[in-house]
Amino acid sequence: MYVMKARKTLIITAFVAVLFSCGPRKKAAAPVNQTRDFPMAEIPMMITEPSERMVWLGQHFWDRFTATDSLYFCDSLTVNGVPREQLEKQMGLFASILQEIPLADGVRSMELFYEHLEAFQMAKPAGNVLPQTVAMATRYFYDPNSPVRSEDLYLPFVTQLAASALIDPDYRMGYEWDAEKCALNRTGTKAADFVFVDTEGRRRTLYGVKAHRILLIFGNPDCTACKEIQETFTQYPELSAQIADGTLKVVDIYIDEDIELWKARKAAYPASWINGYDPTFSIRTDLIYNVRAVPSLYLLDENKTVLLKDAVPEKVLQALL
Repeated sequence: MYVMKARKTLIITAFVAVLFSCGPRKKAAAPVNQTRDFPMAEIPMMITEPSERMVWLGQHFWDRFTATDSLYFCDSLTVNGVPREQLEKQMGLFASILQEIPLADGVRSMELFYEHLEAFQMAKPAGNVLPQTVAMATRYFYDPNSPVRSEDLYLPFVTQLAASALIDPDYRMGYEWDAEKCALNRTGTKAADFVFVDTEGRRRTLYGVKAHRILLIFGNPDCTACKEIQETFTQYPELSAQIADGTLKVVDIYIDEDIELWKARKAAYPASWINGYDPTFSIRTDLIYNVRAVPSLYLLDENKTVLLKDAVPEKVLQALL
């Protein structure tokens, strides 16, 4: 259904000027209703460690954009003075930054992000900052086709949306649902166990699979991206060696209802993988996992703790190689 391409070197190229800038510079205040470039946060000079600068940038990325000293021009193509297309790129940069810092710091960055948006909307209710920016954040952090998606990072953001008096009650119900689903199988928690039937017709459980690392894939035999993942992973001798010695096991589970389709295609799966289907459809119907599109990849440790949740293939490869 979809293929994630390798992330571009956005961070490397975009961060050079920001991470190693000379610090704050005084600028003349822009008049009300003037358009502007996105006002990048300027990292204090006393923060010199690159990783610390990255964390600081993630937590202060939106400070100047949501400053309430002036209200800039707003329309369907301009958000608080910043052209919408430019703001989209900044949202992508923000999401990429949070992918590179510790998860706890990224979670705090998302909490601060929403707090800034809400404070701005309360101070400047005539602006379009909250609805436009929320829509962009949802696309980048929660759309299943986003290469920088992260339910772990979207969870604190959508939880605040669900509780905000500034959000229409009808929308809050949807956000509550999304928050509930994002909370399933979070990184650092134990993955939910389930029953599946393998290619030999045996009933097995996820927790019955023993290995140092388990790559859990929710896929479909007719999914083009699923086939490409199979081809990609079989190209790495290191992964083949891990599978051969039992330190890594790949568990590919079909969760849709056309079991006969899966049985007709099961020979196409790699023989070294553990392949099966959900006989009760509980993974999808009971929402044990929040599978919004396939393929959906989870990396688990030997105790079934989630190391990566709904990760793009590149991140899985990076963790295993």
